[in-house]
Amino acid sequence: MSKIISIHSFRGGTGKSNTTANLAALLADQGLRVGVIDTDIQSPGIHVLFGLVGGEIRHSLNDYLWGRCAIGEAAYDVTERSGNSLKGRLFLIPCSIQANEIVNVLREGYDVSLLTSGFRQLISELALDVLMIDTHPGLNEETLFSIAISQALVIILRPDQQDYEGTGVTVEVARSLDVPRMLLVVNKTPAAFSPAEVKTRVEQAYGCEVAAVLPHTDAMMTLASSGIFALRYPDHPLTALYAQVATRLLEKA
Repeated sequence: MSKIISIHSFRGGTGKSNTTANLAALLADQGLRVGVIDTDIQSPGIHVLFGLVGGEIRHSLNDYLWGRCAIGEAAYDVTERSGNSLKGRLFLIPCSIQANEIVNVLREGYDVSLLTSGFRQLISELALDVLMIDTHPGLNEETLFSIAISQALVIILRPDQQDYEGTGVTVEVARSLDVPRMLLVVNKTPAAFSPAEVKTRVEQAYGCEVAAVLPHTDAMMTLASSGIFALRYPDHPLTALYAQVATRLLEKA
């Protein structure tokens, strides 16, 4: 059975899209067929990580939502763009980076219910094992919908008081929506912090499992979104932590 996984954060700047891309690539490298859909229509960007530049995007999620194409026409096979020989397949459904398209969303919105049929069609047409949803930060109609239909939710936060408070809201909302599995990932953790202490504190605060505490890493900053970290640095300790989260996501709730 295919699994839908939402990756979310209450605030921007947590590294949500980077985490999504790395988890997707590691799952694909296990031989799975993985789709990634960028529903962060107001501030798209995950396509850059997969080596897909804006000018190459002929059709996007925006086109599907406004009836200009079928959802499958907005799917791009980015397996070969990873630079590695993945054992499975990796597909991306990007959002438009065109300013006028983003303005149209802000002004007119879109029918969120179209995402339901779109997700199902993608899973069927691409024979996906996993569909990962890179959500818009914060809580809006699209985010609530994505969380509600997911079998698993990963909430990304930084060890920051503003993130802690916002994450508490997201956790409560997810519980009210009866999400089968919810995992927290603490990202960009300073070297001065003890990962074990951060994990214990966060788990006690939210009553929710912390799948990994990811350190602030200079190599990630230097990569500057020019590729997928786990594939560029397969032996790096950070990649091992990403793999740890990927493994937990495949386990049954």
